[in-house]
Amino acid sequence: MSKPNTRPRYSPEVRERAVRMVLEHEGDYSSRWAAIESVAAKIGCVAQTLDQWIKQAERDSGGRAGLTTDERAKLKALERENRELRQANEILKKASAYFAQAELDRRWKP
Repeated sequence: MSKPNTRPRYSPEVRERAVRMVLEHEGDYSSRWAAIESVAAKIGCVAQTLDQWIKQAERDSGGRAGLTTDERAKLKALERENRELRQANEILKKASAYFAQAELDRRWKP
């Protein structure tokens, strides 16, 4: 039995607001990390999580190299489709071999 996911889920609005708060107020702190820690404490998440949200927002806006959120979603959907097609192909191969063998067995019986 798997352990239920106990991490809190944050709405897209909360994520956007937290990212915006860090970017707007990072000049008020000695470093970006200090701003991240402050905002993370206020919204109740871990600083590393907020840092990842900021990096993803920068990728989405083109300010950082990497896959955007939309590209990640498309890639995930394509990987899922590819996996399902491979499974279907394996089933069809096995069924084809089974029916071919059954046809051969049927032909040779007197």
